[in-house]
Amino acid sequence: MPSSEPPEVLRGGRPGGRPPLFYGWRIVAAACAIQVLLGAMLIQSFGLYIAALSQEMGWSKTTLAGAAALQSAESAIIGPLLGWMLDRLGTQAIIRWGMVVFAAGLMLLSQVQSVAVFYLAAVLMALGASLGGYFPLSVTIVQWFRVHRARALSIMSMGLALGGLAVPLLATAMQRFGWRATALACGALTLVLGWWLAGVIRSRPEAMGEHVDGVPPRAAEAGGAPEVAAQPEFTAREAVRTQAFWMLAAGHGLALLVVTAVNVHAITHMKEGLGLGVGTAGWVIMAMTVGQLVGVLLGAVLGDRHDKRKVAAACMLAHAAGLLCLTYGTHMALLWGFAVLHGVAWGLRGPFMQALRADYFGRNSIGIILGLSAAIIALGQVGGPMIAGVMADLTGDYRAGFTLLAGVAALGSLAFLWARKPQLRAPRR
Repeated sequence: MPSSEPPEVLRGGRPGGRPPLFYGWRIVAAACAIQVLLGAMLIQSFGLYIAALSQEMGWSKTTLAGAAALQSAESAIIGPLLGWMLDRLGTQAIIRWGMVVFAAGLMLLSQVQSVAVFYLAAVLMALGASLGGYFPLSVTIVQWFRVHRARALSIMSMGLALGGLAVPLLATAMQRFGWRATALACGALTLVLGWWLAGVIRSRPEAMGEHVDGVPPRAAEAGGAPEVAAQPEFTAREAVRTQAFWMLAAGHGLALLVVTAVNVHAITHMKEGLGLGVGTAGWVIMAMTVGQLVGVLLGAVLGDRHDKRKVAAACMLAHAAGLLCLTYGTHMALLWGFAVLHGVAWGLRGPFMQALRADYFGRNSIGIILGLSAAIIALGQVGGPMIAGVMADLTGDYRAGFTLLAGVAALGSLAFLWARKPQLRAPRR
């Protein structure tokens, strides 16, 4: 039966002659909402579960940090495989199943009675976040945008920051209903909303009759889009032979030394080392998230106009300074300083990591290139929580471990300064 809808509506356009909304922005909105879920349910709130388990189970900080290390090890193992899968199988189905696995991990977390089950729940959550989270969402957005790539990635990353605003709410829920009931409810909510949001995602614009940035090539040539230089297209093999690939991976991994250590241990440090209540610590994390949101907004406005690698290098210094404020935060002013410095640096730098790789290496092999990068930066994800946890068990507090990580992060700014854009060599004849 023929449809009665006008042709422009069937194509996703708007009645009345208005230009259709580029579908890529709908994908950005859905990706942002998925990031809200992942940020609220785990990435920003994992420290709450760590503090609750430490108190209830009496497990050591090294044992608890081991769960974060397993999560990062999973990323290292699955990263190259996931990149290959995304380049060949598309993103929607993978993201949907990621939401299912992530929800299952949260529900299993609510039943934890032993270290083995805790680790299994952590691996399931990590696997689900890998399949349904930042990596595949970034690959999708890179495929849909070029001129506004940094802006689109920054808007997507805004979801992670917005998810962090829920940390005080989750802390309150844990105090009122218990952490187990909270984890179970979060798992159910993620399953329903995540499955629905994943249905919006499409792998490439060409599959829908669209074009990158929503501008047909002829219109771009006629002045319908900003003029940009020809996009280099590296294969994965060509990319790994460049200095830029390794410097970007090194800088990204060193940044995650701080990010993951903070996510896992900051609340416990504020509770045990600084004598703050969980509620107060939750508000500090929320302030950090507000700073992250500010950083993301700055990236959305400025990211396509400035040298991203120099901005990333400056953010590494802010990460280091923020972590030192947290480490020696005997006064609330220092903790607010931590929230601003670390939060803004995280929000501003984070989206640039994938935007830089896409700018340098193109979009044709971006999935496998990001996957290979993930296997390297996972060393930082593993190292941050483990270094902080082991040194806290050895010394009795987090000061030595956090100070060491801050120093390494500051040195990591050099990696971004050395990550100059590579030139694609012409094939030999």
